[in-house]
Amino acid sequence: MTDIFNNFYAQIAQNKLSHWLESLPKQLNHWHSSNLHGEYKQWMKNIDLLPPVEPETLNLSTSVSVSTTQSLPPGFDKKTTHHLMQLKPWRKGPYHLHGIDVDTEWRSDFKWDRLAPHISDLTDRYVLDVGCGSGYHLWRMKGAGAKFVVGIDPTQLFFAQFMAVQHFMQEPSVNLLPLGIDDLPPLKSFDTVFSMGVLYHRKSPMDFLQQLKAQLVKGGELILETLIIEGDENTVLVPDDRYAKMRNVWFIPSAKALEGWLKKVGFSNIRLVNIDQTTLDEQRKTDWIDTESLEDFLDPNDPNKTIEGYPAPLRAIFVANA
Repeated sequence: MTDIFNNFYAQIAQNKLSHWLESLPKQLNHWHSSNLHGEYKQWMKNIDLLPPVEPETLNLSTSVSVSTTQSLPPGFDKKTTHHLMQLKPWRKGPYHLHGIDVDTEWRSDFKWDRLAPHISDLTDRYVLDVGCGSGYHLWRMKGAGAKFVVGIDPTQLFFAQFMAVQHFMQEPSVNLLPLGIDDLPPLKSFDTVFSMGVLYHRKSPMDFLQQLKAQLVKGGELILETLIIEGDENTVLVPDDRYAKMRNVWFIPSAKALEGWLKKVGFSNIRLVNIDQTTLDEQRKTDWIDTESLEDFLDPNDPNKTIEGYPAPLRAIFVANA
């Protein structure tokens, strides 16, 4: 299975990420030989069974869609839907694959619409998305003109979901690697780094911000999207146990506190470009998840609070330069 990364190795051997080859193959070999999730092989088998269809039209500028005017194989809809359903829960999306709508839990296009007006033109840029999930935003970055897009996320299911979408897209300049930020050396090669919905999952947010900075070229742009709470520069929420039923939430700063953190690790030109409360239109239950969603995470008597009594999810987007 490690040969699935050979195309990526061949590409970076010819671009400004070539120095990554000093460590990356060994890491991915180790990833493959380690104790993978018990369902991983079955997920990949479902991807192998997806019908082959050559992409004719890709729309990555206003959605993540692929279509063709050619005749689809007999039973395409039923067979493809069955195999994609084996990869539930589908969190980030939506995807439109030859007439099949993968209606994911999150309308990730809403987030993209909020941030897109505030970021630098991605044309011909090398872009990294840290904690990219199944990779929805990778495709939108490509649609915005990025030259080479890399997403990293250690979750095996998300990797399998990306491979399923890539099966139909067949776009070699969009890639997802099953790695976390701790696995990356300081590459200092990306023109733009995105990190969306990750900061509050890190035990050491300052170290995480420093790791993001270490991936950027000098003057490169960081787009950081994360949970915040209201308050002054000294306000940080540290949940006792869970936040909105999530176990691994460590620190939720105020916008002013987060701006101070960014300054402290050396970012400049820091701009808070958006604050938005998550709604039930953006995060909700669908047939593609079979799990709880936002309505289950909020106080049924007060939607402005989580089930634990903390302030309901408020999300901010910061843009800054290395």
